[in-house]
Amino acid sequence: MVTIADVARRAGASTSTVSYVLNGRTSVSEATRRRVQRSVAELGYHPNAGARALAGRRSHIIALVMPLRTDMYVPVMMEIAVSVTTTARRHGYDVLLITSDEGPRGVWRVAASGLADGVILMDVELDDPRIPVLREQGTQASLIGLPDDAHQLSCVDHDFATAGALCADHLADLGHRDIAFIGYCSRIYERHAGYAERTLAGFAERAGERGLRFLHRPCEGTYESTAHTLDRVFAERPGTTGFVVQNEGAIGPLLSLLRTGGRAVPEDASVIALCPEQLAEQQTPALTSASGPATELGRVAVEQVLRRLDAASQDTAPEDERVLLAPTLTVRQSAGPAELS
Repeated sequence: MVTIADVARRAGASTSTVSYVLNGRTSVSEATRRRVQRSVAELGYHPNAGARALAGRRSHIIALVMPLRTDMYVPVMMEIAVSVTTTARRHGYDVLLITSDEGPRGVWRVAASGLADGVILMDVELDDPRIPVLREQGTQASLIGLPDDAHQLSCVDHDFATAGALCADHLADLGHRDIAFIGYCSRIYERHAGYAERTLAGFAERAGERGLRFLHRPCEGTYESTAHTLDRVFAERPGTTGFVVQNEGAIGPLLSLLRTGGRAVPEDASVIALCPEQLAEQQTPALTSASGPATELGRVAVEQVLRRLDAASQDTAPEDERVLLAPTLTVRQSAGPAELS
């Protein structure tokens, strides 16, 4: 099947320019218009009739592509989704929920049908297969996450690399030298989830700068898997005194296992978590944590989409925005000086 991307390549133009020609907009030069029209004819491209009919007016619907994975921390996903919905309503928009298990096909279905004016993607991978679909359809979109290539899109995310670096700095400042990074399950890293890989990269870079030795160990987050992970850490590095945890499911088991193993927190082992504030405060002892506001992600994503839609309606190229929200390291009771170990 011939796509709009095929037409764009044939005409030597962007997909958005092809979309402008097909929708009859006047901002395209006559030479470019003829080139696109010739490519359409030569390739036999037939744009979706429903989308063409809706092109001149807005549906006032934003599609939210939300993950429903067992390896995701659901409360944060829901907090973002609620923020998207409430922000959209303040601007007179409704939200259409699409589950991420539909993959690129689900994104294509929404983008090609004209059901939604714009799309917000969550759970973005570094080389996300859904992104080419958005470009191919000329869809205005915002990503809650940062891919390797975000041109023709806007993005907002927490600055996970900085969050990882903050954790390394805090433990280094406390005198720790052997650190274990307890991460998400292997599946998260295998699919190159941006939030996991960028946190680990930021931590590893700063750990190298500060002279820390560290082990990264993926963990399923169950009690049994956390116990196995902890046993491996101490078998390989018996002198480990600091732990950074980016796995909400592993936090409770890790604290319990350290206690039952005769290691008091923070006297014998310091623990820092990358997790929501509320979860960190619920632990005993309360966890030093690096976090950022989930609601802000939803608000910024909606406003980015609306700005892109406004620009496109005025026949101007939307600005590709990239917003990284600064993390906050909140010091509580779970991390102490290595001298006390």
